[in-house]
Amino acid sequence: MPTDAPQARAVLLQPSQPWHTLHAGPSLSSSASSKELLMKLRRTTGYSFVNCKKALETCGGDLKQAEAWLHKQAQKEGWSKAAKLHGRKTKEGLIGLLQEENTAVLVEVNCETDFVSRNVKFQQLVQQVALGTMAHCQNLTDQLSTYSKGFLNSSELSELAAGPDGEGSLKDQLALAIGTLGENMSLKRAAWVKVPSGFYVGSYVHGEMQSPSLQNLVLGKYGALVICQTPEQITNLEEVGRRLGQHVVGMAPLSVGSLDDEPGGETETRMLPQPYLLDPSITLGQYVQPQGVTVVDFVRFECGEGEQVAEAE
Repeated sequence: MPTDAPQARAVLLQPSQPWHTLHAGPSLSSSASSKELLMKLRRTTGYSFVNCKKALETCGGDLKQAEAWLHKQAQKEGWSKAAKLHGRKTKEGLIGLLQEENTAVLVEVNCETDFVSRNVKFQQLVQQVALGTMAHCQNLTDQLSTYSKGFLNSSELSELAAGPDGEGSLKDQLALAIGTLGENMSLKRAAWVKVPSGFYVGSYVHGEMQSPSLQNLVLGKYGALVICQTPEQITNLEEVGRRLGQHVVGMAPLSVGSLDDEPGGETETRMLPQPYLLDPSITLGQYVQPQGVTVVDFVRFECGEGEQVAEAE
């Protein structure tokens, strides 16, 4: 579990005009029950003693109202900070992978430093983006006879509703995270895949980290989805899908290619004639064919890849 959350939260103690100077209200009594409320609010929200005390005073000791008041103040501070930090480069961050039944999503959320990418608050933002993308995909009512694949850019992601644990849009959650952690951040992109019966989505995340608090979300610096057609039940399908995802991450193909393609070398950009990452003595096509699956498409995300290209140019 990252240990920098208290440092990150300290950002909220240093707005240009501290929260506790913005409102006046009756003093919170020093009874045992009031202290218990204060400690509970601190545990629930992670905000400072001063801000939690002010929230309870402002809201007459109502815990739910105090929590909402704190989030509202943090949101205001976040929008202000986001405006100040806009334009600063965000080439670090994380790729998030989320799979539910026949749907898989990949998202990329960026920040300025690797230090912040390891903070649980940032990782919770990635989770909100993945859940929001998943909900968007599952709400699409297309009848699947084959697989479907879609992409969302930064502005499209920003307008999505936040996941079930968040309020407002993903844009609101982004501002809240910026205000909390004090770095510029961006919702870069997302991809989703839905498959009907007879298809399977293999997946892989490199540099994988997983937290029990983040449900089924898998985080890392690279991610891949590989769409396979599987006419028969295959016992080791999950392992085959994982290996195909590893190959896509490691070899970075640009297209699928064909089983009929001549074997290529290290510069080959078609997936199937590439040397198989885990056994370069054969091609990926030669690995796949005996497994009883047909590779039909893939998605590959590398964290910060657009920023790196722009910087090189």
